[in-house]
Amino acid sequence: MPENRLTDAPLALEDFDFDLPRERIAQHPARPRDAARLLHVSAHGLADRTMRDLPALLAPGDLLVLNDTKVIPARLFGTRRGAKVELTLHREMAPARWRAFAKPARKLGAGDRIDFAPGFHAEVALKGKEGEVELAFDRAGAELAAALERHGATPLPPYIKRAQGTEAGDRADYQTLYARVPGAVAAPTAGLHFTPELFQALDARGVERATLTLHVGAGTFLPVKSADLRDHVMHGEWGTLDAAMAARIDAARARGGRVVAVGSTSLRLLESAADDEGRLHPFAGETRLYILPGYRFKVVDLMLTNFHLPRSTLFALVCAFAGRARIRAAYAHAIEAGYRFYSYGDACLLERSDVP
Repeated sequence: MPENRLTDAPLALEDFDFDLPRERIAQHPARPRDAARLLHVSAHGLADRTMRDLPALLAPGDLLVLNDTKVIPARLFGTRRGAKVELTLHREMAPARWRAFAKPARKLGAGDRIDFAPGFHAEVALKGKEGEVELAFDRAGAELAAALERHGATPLPPYIKRAQGTEAGDRADYQTLYARVPGAVAAPTAGLHFTPELFQALDARGVERATLTLHVGAGTFLPVKSADLRDHVMHGEWGTLDAAMAARIDAARARGGRVVAVGSTSLRLLESAADDEGRLHPFAGETRLYILPGYRFKVVDLMLTNFHLPRSTLFALVCAFAGRARIRAAYAHAIEAGYRFYSYGDACLLERSDVP
């Protein structure tokens, strides 16, 4: 099945823009996590809630689909011939090779050695475009993972500002409660709002849960440069949905339960794994599914997500899901009402609209 579901109508990037005051960009998460605000966006209008209201907004038999990817310490600081270099790993190519974004990249060349710590280094195997390099590390697999744990840092998004790069609490804050499979270099941030107490309340309500894995890549932060959104090349991300989980989700739908995707990553993988009739199949591989207004959703009924950047593929995705007019009204309300935006910000619960 094709991965890019594009509409035939032009989609001007400027039509997906909005003004966001800088003070609305959250620099730290809500504490506790489920104290975050929640904007319920439905055909009936907008309702201001908190994450603790989520069980009341769902029904017994509804199914939450969570992405259990785990963020690795993918940000490395090293030296090349005495000069400082910052690298953010974003895609594993082999057990000892990763693609990474480098700062500064222009002085790096193939064969250059970068030292991160005594006895831990990598060589630039290839140099790509727009600051990308491919690194060959001096170790692989579990040994490389252990070195990253010791010497790497949490790869925070560029709009979260830290004087020293990261803070002590970021490694725990920028990780979901249920993170299990290492491989992401960005968190599935809609999942950051869950606590054990919120899961207990959802269980008591009769809301079910299923998990899948989609390793979020740094490409999620790359800006859209095409004047027409349809011309943007979507980054790929690796994911897996096993047969048991696919059958569980299909069974919940057959019973009348609604599928609630927790985050854009869960939504993209569910839609990638579905056939044209909406039946899910096991999936293991890379998805480049690009969801724009005009896309016909096959599986997901509701979406829990954070507030996204203007002029981004994620903002286009939520417009496709809930309708552009409804999303514009929701974001205008959120800005006016003081909601906190982006990765450490508040959330919204979107009901699917058939009006693009």
